[in-house]
Amino acid sequence: MENADTIFALASARGRAGVAIIRVSGPQAFLAVVELAKQLPEPRKTSLRLLWDGDEALDQALVIIFEKGASFTGEDVAEFHVHGGIAVVKSVLSALGRVEGLRSAQPGEFTRRALENDRMDLPQVEGLADLIDAETEAQRRQALMVMQGSLSQKCEQWRQHLVRAMALLEAVIDFVDEDVPVDVAPEVKELLREVLGGIESEISGSRAAEKIRDGFEVALVGPPNIGKSTLLNAIAGREVALTSEIAGTTRDVLEVSLNLDGLPVTILDLAGIRESNDTIEKMGIERAVKRANGADLRVFMVEENDNCSGDGIIWQKGDIVAIGKGDQSNVESLKVSGKTGLGVSRLLAGIAQELEGRAAGSSLLIRQRHKEAAENAIKYIKSTLLGLEDENTPYEIISADLAFAVSSLDELIGRVDVEQILGEIFAGFCIGK
Repeated sequence: MENADTIFALASARGRAGVAIIRVSGPQAFLAVVELAKQLPEPRKTSLRLLWDGDEALDQALVIIFEKGASFTGEDVAEFHVHGGIAVVKSVLSALGRVEGLRSAQPGEFTRRALENDRMDLPQVEGLADLIDAETEAQRRQALMVMQGSLSQKCEQWRQHLVRAMALLEAVIDFVDEDVPVDVAPEVKELLREVLGGIESEISGSRAAEKIRDGFEVALVGPPNIGKSTLLNAIAGREVALTSEIAGTTRDVLEVSLNLDGLPVTILDLAGIRESNDTIEKMGIERAVKRANGADLRVFMVEENDNCSGDGIIWQKGDIVAIGKGDQSNVESLKVSGKTGLGVSRLLAGIAQELEGRAAGSSLLIRQRHKEAAENAIKYIKSTLLGLEDENTPYEIISADLAFAVSSLDELIGRVDVEQILGEIFAGFCIGK
């Protein structure tokens, strides 16, 4: 897709830096280089050039150009690697703005052009967006795999199998009045079951993938005055929660986000669970119970010889029990004390180990729309298999179900029905990407 206009923007972070990168993309990109650098360097070779705005020297910069078809956007692209002073960047951007045919880029416009020019597909664009936003090692690894096309390659392989199955069915339909020497049903079923197994495997790990992207929640639960808020402050390394000897001090949900062994984790400090006649405290307790049951992991903080039961809080596999105010306890079990730091590292290691186990089963379906498209494909594949088992179901109907399954995968990759989500995706991109 050819764009008539040429766009430019600062592609690196704003503010003072050692180096700033200004990117230009479009049919006038090379003209912009000639206007500022006076001569065009060889493609894909970095050249040192003095940049000019008319007769005024702006900066000494590295200039590199990429020809159409060999660039990020698929268009002619130029990059100016200038000194990262605020005044330098401003002067170069101003000079570019006076070049005929150039305009400032909109958020995500470079990446959108890459999509429109078939340099990337939709999952790769989403992976790039997540890579830019990644704050932990797990998020980086997951986003990079999607950006490099791992999900797209799997979808394409599934799609090829489904198209092959459709071709076999269509062959039977086309020769319905003639004897077809080969029964195609066994091969069609084998292809469909292989695709079905692959998609179901990805869906089974989609929740873990979404949690790596959005973050795990770990709830600290237990009775009032057991040391939850003090523990939260110790984990955060600062005073997040108000602490006192008065039971029921915490009324609302307090949160601390941290990078735990490469995983994004939010620790929740919830109101103490007890019977209360105080209306505000009761509301806090109800909120705590709901949030605790919805968390990915619960840390039950209990007193000596107590159990981890909490009114309305459901124990789930992987939850952890710890003795609160452990510096005052002599029992042999996991003891934690935010006041002295006792057991805090051990507790965090236990949380990390549990969440790492869950993350290990993650898939490449990192967004809800990926999962929904995959589930739709499964629905139509299963319907196709049921039709093949029923001798009375015409192959025309069976083939139609298979076409819907292919369409679902096309939607996942971004070949169809994507306009409604493009605005949301690109709105999250920074200008210059």
